[in-house]
Amino acid sequence: MIWKQPCDAGVAIAAPSAPATAGARPWILAATILGSSLAFIDGTVVNVALPALQRDLAATAVDVQWVVEAYSLLLSALLLVGGALGDRLGRRRVYAAGIVVFSLASAACGLASSVGALVGARAVQGAGAALLVPGSLALIGASFPARERGAAIGTWSSASAVTAALGPVAGGWLIEHLSWRWAFFLNLPLAAVVLVLLFWRVPESSNPDAGGRLDWPGATLATAGLSGLVYGLLESSRLGWHDASVLAALAAGAVALVAFGVVEARGRAPMVPPALFRSRTFTGANVLTFFLYGALAALFFFLPLVLIQVHTYSATAAGAATLPFIAVMSVLSPWAGGLVDRVGARRPLVVGPLVAATAFALFALPESAHPYWRTILPPMVVLGLGMAITVAPLTTTVMNAVDVRHVGIASGINNATSRTAGLLAIAAVSGFVLHVFDGQLGRRLAEARLPPAVEAAVRAERVKLGAIEPPSAATPAERAAIRQTVRASFVAAFRALAVVTALLAMAASATAAVTIDGPPPRAALRPARST
Repeated sequence: MIWKQPCDAGVAIAAPSAPATAGARPWILAATILGSSLAFIDGTVVNVALPALQRDLAATAVDVQWVVEAYSLLLSALLLVGGALGDRLGRRRVYAAGIVVFSLASAACGLASSVGALVGARAVQGAGAALLVPGSLALIGASFPARERGAAIGTWSSASAVTAALGPVAGGWLIEHLSWRWAFFLNLPLAAVVLVLLFWRVPESSNPDAGGRLDWPGATLATAGLSGLVYGLLESSRLGWHDASVLAALAAGAVALVAFGVVEARGRAPMVPPALFRSRTFTGANVLTFFLYGALAALFFFLPLVLIQVHTYSATAAGAATLPFIAVMSVLSPWAGGLVDRVGARRPLVVGPLVAATAFALFALPESAHPYWRTILPPMVVLGLGMAITVAPLTTTVMNAVDVRHVGIASGINNATSRTAGLLAIAAVSGFVLHVFDGQLGRRLAEARLPPAVEAAVRAERVKLGAIEPPSAATPAERAAIRQTVRASFVAAFRALAVVTALLAMAASATAAVTIDGPPPRAALRPARST
């Protein structure tokens, strides 16, 4: 996810066993930027590739949701374990293993001949990302002295923002002019360069105090629980809520997550220490994260589909459509970073999500294909403003809510929360979007007065959403009517989704108002008078 403030995903920053020389540090920074960019680019490019995947693999909307969710599922469940592995086994070693796994899975994605093969390869990609994502900042922290660490992390953050912004544009161009497969093959040369830099210039480091066993029971239960919920929510769109497999998956997922809570509460070294959630501020910040990042993930999943399948954007143009959002965030984030010092955390965390909610509501307004600058640009700019106000104060709040010894695991939990929010939000809203689309499609098909056989053929393809193609038996006039009906129905479903995301952002704002402490009284800030 490209909108999350950098965090170390729960790794402990310790001195390297062999301190990096000044000459090696630029190479270390390059290796960490390029490596983390693999995950950042992949997280943005794949959404742009979804319409092409639907077309070339004859995939349904649920199928392409699995393409996204399989990756997010393994990344969300294993992220904290990946950071802990680096501390114990060596950060360079685990980071390199993540690069290898990610790149091999990328090649498998590019070579996939079916949706099932692609989903399986994406799951392996997610496991690789769980090893490399926490390792990038951990390597910087271990290789740079304290006085240079802040500047190095700032450079990493800026470069990552640039790659996240350019990734969808470059990927869209490859999809448009070559194939969606090249969006995955693009990872291979980058991975090769990273591996050369790692073993040529990056020293190994680990945390000698990171003893004890890894929380494999917790990771297994988290993966099982999230898998059950995601399967049940996604497949309910295709199979219906009364299907036995859907009900069984939801029940099993719920049981596994309850068991996860029990294991974490009783374990000696839990990856999610329950004690941290005794802080109302820490709990509130994570609930806020869940609502707001869930809304973002849901909207940005469906937006490229609408732009390409309804508004006839090219893949390149759809990838570039989000650039104003990223630009506004990048420009305003330094300013927003100082808001906590000036006004405290509560006000930005109440106002920022409300501004984001306004942006989500603006996405619900357009009913037809108007120019970009009237329909997509305004909410993108407003959304960038809302997130810029929110992200830095949110990260600061998470860090300040816990003891300094626990800032690594606290930031890791918040990062995992944001990714889990996206995972569950996409799964949960898919059924809602399909329900609205189905209702709109049925009403508009009835108004079009198509032959019964043609109408039935269109209805049978409803799970493809905007990718529905008119049946071969339809006349040219009927084909035009069907395409218009499908597009109008998809726009109506997207507008309904935008309303839901606005409500989620409002819930995030309300959470901040209730749980985040305001600034201290002015009197407390004045220096005491000398007597």
